[in-house]
Amino acid sequence: MDLSGFVRPIPDFPKPGILFRDITPLLADHAAFAAAIAALAEPWRSAGVAAIAAVEARGFLFAAPLALELGVGVIPVRKPGKLPADTISHEYELEYGRDRLEMHRGVLPANAGVLVVDDVLATGGTAAACMKLVEAAGGRVLGASFLVEISPLGGRERLVPHRVESVIIY
Repeated sequence: MDLSGFVRPIPDFPKPGILFRDITPLLADHAAFAAAIAALAEPWRSAGVAAIAAVEARGFLFAAPLALELGVGVIPVRKPGKLPADTISHEYELEYGRDRLEMHRGVLPANAGVLVVDDVLATGGTAAACMKLVEAAGGRVLGASFLVEISPLGGRERLVPHRVESVIIY
């Protein structure tokens, strides 16, 4: 199934000059959503994934069914102040400032193989920060998986040396 037809281009959103890739039509179509989860899972079936680190918030939409498909759990990676228990955090640079991600302390067994999942790979800053957070928690990053990759923005290069898999590449 060609999933790219389910991703709607929205010009000038959220600001002029940006071409936003809207995944909501894909999410609304059962067959397309199921095919997307199957495509996300396929490259990782024999990779030793023990957990999925999901980036807030659209990454959760793909991580949860992907985790069920791979038979593993989900570790939510969130913006500051959203998790109720003791957390570890990682601060990182954005093109317009700084941000921080957090995850619960003690949720990963030592050296657990972790797959980072998000909806879109653009510049790679958020995924790279998530990878650093997983490593700080004692996990071993196996790679990252995305529904959509915007290749001219160079996110894949920012995630080297980690394996990167994307279902749809623009």
